[in-house]
Amino acid sequence: MATKKRESKRTDYGILIPALLLVGLGMVFIYSSSSFLAEHRLGDSYYFLKRQAVFCLVGLCLLILAKNIPTRVWSRCAYPFLFLSLGLLVALLIPGLGRTVGGASRWLRFYGLSFQPSELAKLSLAVYIAYSMAKKGSGMESFSKGLLPHLLVAGLFMVLIVLQPDLGTAVIIGCWVMMLLFVGGARLYQLLALLLAFAPVVGFLIWLEPYRLRRWWAFLEPWKDPHGLGFQIIHSFLAFGSGGVFGVGLGNSKQKLLYLPEPHTDFILSIIAEEMGLLGVATVVFLFALLVMRGIRVALNARDLYSTYLALGISCFLGLQVMINMGVVMGLLPTKGLALPLISYGGSSLVVNLIGVGILLSIAQRS
Repeated sequence: MATKKRESKRTDYGILIPALLLVGLGMVFIYSSSSFLAEHRLGDSYYFLKRQAVFCLVGLCLLILAKNIPTRVWSRCAYPFLFLSLGLLVALLIPGLGRTVGGASRWLRFYGLSFQPSELAKLSLAVYIAYSMAKKGSGMESFSKGLLPHLLVAGLFMVLIVLQPDLGTAVIIGCWVMMLLFVGGARLYQLLALLLAFAPVVGFLIWLEPYRLRRWWAFLEPWKDPHGLGFQIIHSFLAFGSGGVFGVGLGNSKQKLLYLPEPHTDFILSIIAEEMGLLGVATVVFLFALLVMRGIRVALNARDLYSTYLALGISCFLGLQVMINMGVVMGLLPTKGLALPLISYGGSSLVVNLIGVGILLSIAQRS
């Protein structure tokens, strides 16, 4: 009995240590990549570091809290959590409530701090879909009972996110939901039919907005307009090329000197590549791979179906975001404003991802 009690309280360091190391690396490179920019624009080289540190402390506190919350509590909160996220997304569309940056209204502002509801929506969808799929069981094979209800809920969230506008995040959520539904028992031919049906819709939405078309042209032929469309990705290439194997040294990046736009957010991996070289990037990839693989292992060892789906959903979304961000900064995918989880500057992303890590730890210690 004592042995079982000790095992039930163990901490999965295969999840905790990589997550903390990634957060630590993020803090170092947020300061390194943003100090010159912050000093030049705001007169305080520590501006972005201090704000990220506040969110880091909040996120770590919530990680500890999530770690000690039994998974059955999350299942009971699935619908309230879902409606809360839905309400916050709707609030962005109300004039005067949403904070508009670069033509997109994606943030709500509370007491001087900005929060991105789409980040919370990802976690709430993971909790809801895991609860719903576990409840339906073999009914997931039915289109009307298994596939359609989840598509309607996820589709509503995706429409609200597209209206911000943020097509990239909506597409990522759609791909992730289909992955989960396939694991949950949805038939493959139904998912493929949905994919074929929605591909033209995505193409039309890209054609509808000139800035989305420009991103596609920059992805296909960046060198045709090196001072315009291809400027950002070309300077990312230069950062990777300058770093070589061992990098130019911490703090010695040239691309962060107002060449690479906003280097502390979506393109922070480019600064890591320049300053720490191939070895630094390989370290980041290894830590993410360890975290995601350990999360999938926790899902496979979970003691109930709901915990399995929830751990798998969190792990897969984390891995999907990492792959897309890395693909973008290396020119393998069109430019998309997606943060590198646990590393990029952005309080909403950091806090929500740390809560996700806490949930994984909670499932692991109760396996």
